Parts: sequence; C-alpha cells; structure tokens
Amino acid sequence: MHVVVVGLNHKTAPVQVREKLAFSEHSLPAALVELRKYPGVGGCVIISTCNRTEIYAAVDEEPAGVEAILDFLARRSGVERAELRGYLYNYGSYTAARHLFRVAAGLDSMVLGETQILGQVKQALAIAQEHQSTEKILNTLFRQALTVGKRARTETGIDQNSVSISYAAVELARQIFGTLEDRVVLIIGAGKMSELTALHLVSNGVSGVIVSNRSYERAVRLAEKFGGEAVRFSELFKYMLRADIVISCTAASHYVVRLAEMQQVMEQRGRRPLMIIDIAVPRDVDPAVGNLPGVKLYDVDALQHVIDRNLETRRKAALRAESIIEQELAGFMQWLGSLYAVPTITALKKLGEEIKQKELRRAFNRLGELTEHDRKVIGSLANSIVNQLLHMPVVRLKEYALTPQGQLYNEVLCHLFDLPTGAEDKPNMQAAQN
Repeated sequence: MHVVVVGLNHKTAPVQVREKLAFSEHSLPAALVELRKYPGVGGCVIISTCNRTEIYAAVDEEPAGVEAILDFLARRSGVERAELRGYLYNYGSYTAARHLFRVAAGLDSMVLGETQILGQVKQALAIAQEHQSTEKILNTLFRQALTVGKRARTETGIDQNSVSISYAAVELARQIFGTLEDRVVLIIGAGKMSELTALHLVSNGVSGVIVSNRSYERAVRLAEKFGGEAVRFSELFKYMLRADIVISCTAASHYVVRLAEMQQVMEQRGRRPLMIIDIAVPRDVDPAVGNLPGVKLYDVDALQHVIDRNLETRRKAALRAESIIEQELAGFMQWLGSLYAVPTITALKKLGEEIKQKELRRAFNRLGELTEHDRKVIGSLANSIVNQLLHMPVVRLKEYALTPQGQLYNEVLCHLFDLPTGAEDKPNMQAAQN
C-alpha cells in the first residue's frame, strides 16, 4: 500500500471552487463508503474545512490511486477533471506524511498556528474509523500527526497571540470603522466560529450583539453568553436594519442572504452603510449583494491581508515547529520502511533457505554414501554461500528503509527476487522505532 493525498486549499483555489468540493459532516460517511469502492483504494480519510478539502488514501499504486480520487472529486463536485487539476495538489508517501504533519501543526493554515485544525484532523480520523474506512498505515499516520500538532503547540507556543478567522473578521471591521464602540453587530449562525467572533467583538467594545440562527434556542444560548439579543431567523432582515456590521457563518449549503431581500434592506436604510463579512464556506451571502450601493462585502479570502499582520512571533515559532515535524517524520518513515522491509527480508531469507535445502538434497543424492562429517561440511558451505549472497541486499534494504525511498527499494527487491508482498506479520510502530 502507498499513502497519497489529493486536495486543495486556500492557496491553490478560490472560495468559489473550494465550496464546490467541501464535504459537510453529514455527507462524510457516504463519501468515505463511495471512495472505498474504487479499485485499489484500501482506506481513506477526508479532511474538509472552510479552507481545505484533502483526501488521504492508502492505495495499491500511486498514479492509479490519484486518478481514482480525482474521478471521485469530479463526480461529487460536478467540476470537470481538467479544471480540477489546475487547483489540486497530490503527494505520495514521504511528502504526503510531511504535508499532513504541517497541516496538523497549523503551518499550512491561512492563520499560521491556528488551533482549530488539530481538532478537525482528529475528527476526520474518528469519522473514518467509525465507518471502517481506514487501515493500519493511515491510522498510524494520523495518530502521529496528532502527536506532531500537540508537540508543536506545547513546545513552541505557535498558537499564542490570538489570530484566527474570527479575530481577523473583527480586525477588518476595526480597520473600516476605526472603533467598534457604539456599533451594533448582527451575527448569523450560532456555531463555534460565531461564538469566537462574538467574543472578539465584545472585547473590542461593541454596544450591541444580535444573534440569529435557524435554531432559535441556540441563538438564545449564544446571545445570553454575551448579553446580546436573540432574534428568530424569519426576522433576520428586519433586524438587519439596526446593524452596522453583519458577520455570517452558518452551515447552510445555499445562500441565506440573498440579493432581493438585501435590496429592500438597503432601500430602507437610506444612506447608512452596511459592512458584511461572510466567513462561511460554502458562502452564506450572494456575491451580487456586494454590488449594492452602501454595502461592503468581504468573504474569507478577503481576510488574508488582515491575517498576514502580527504574525512575526508565530513565524519564528514555525521554524521550531518544522524541526519537530522532521523529528516525527523520521520516526514515521522508519516505521513505514520497517513495515515493508521486515516481511521482505523474511521472505528473502525463506527463499534462500528453500533453494539451499533443495540443492543440498540434489547434491546428496548424486554423491551417494557420505559421512556425517562430509554432510556437515557441504551443508556449512551451502549455508555460507547463501548468507553471503543475501547479506548485502538485507543490509542495504534495512538502511534504505529509513529513507523516503525505502518503499521503492523494497518493491524493486521484491520484483527482482519474485517475492510475495503484503506479508501479514508486520511490526508495530514502537518496535520499529526501538
């Protein structure tokens, strides 16, 4: 089995493409089951967040595995394969593992060192395991990635000095208005991101927080935490008349803020401007709303220039985190190499023993009567020849097993000696690292 990852993120694809490839938590089980049915796919884990969709898979062959995942994504998203290729990246084995470790450590996030991604990686693994779509290599890879993420944060403090999507949204509002005092903010959605945004808003002195959500009870609970006001979703546009800032982050798969309703809102507001920050993926707000006079509309991609600020400390911590990643990656690759090398070495020695015994029987039959001493001398000679012939291939394979090319050399050796692959007796990770 080979490990591959195929995906896209905020660096390779705009939000209008990312939203087409996003998987809701509800749709993940069916997606995992569907992907497992593709020939050559032995296991898979899907990470889907507002800024990335990545599929990690254990496949029989890397090129065929990548093509299978590409076909799966094209069918699920409705985007042509040729168009998708321009946005996707794919890595195998060593590079795939390193990429996941950097993701878990927050080094590949829009917000350097953000903490939320570690929980998302953990949840992705849990969902895949619950629906039996993983196997030994993926389980070990993801457990190691979670260790990397925890070490990076504990030992470098990379997640300190709050910088997040929700923080960036509030920072953008401060840049536009100068101060948030006496400003009224309407928050659409009552999830974790909305709660974090409300926390930053209150700490920056907003005079009023209005929360609207399809579940009115959840809106009430969130509003109570910050001394705000909960309103029913059916009254959303009525209360938008009072707001200076609207921040939307729901899990809806369609626009919840549409052009027709917003035209009426802006007509009733007169000349009062309205700032709308859409931090949902898929987007909550129809992009056409941004063309209305008086409306300033920003999506998650527009937050990038805010996020780029105040990150110098995190960049220094990131350098230390990269060192942690290399340490953990060496351990994982050593385990992975041993996973393939040990069964191959066992099979090679077994082949040598079988050839030796066969030839000894043939020689003894031809030589006729031999003393016990003669048999021992001939047997020792045959044993010495086989051992010396196999010594260097075994030594070299053990050495290469600790490198990124270990799996390749293992496969070459298997093909050269016509050895079976996929042996059942595989070492556990702790044994391989001792």
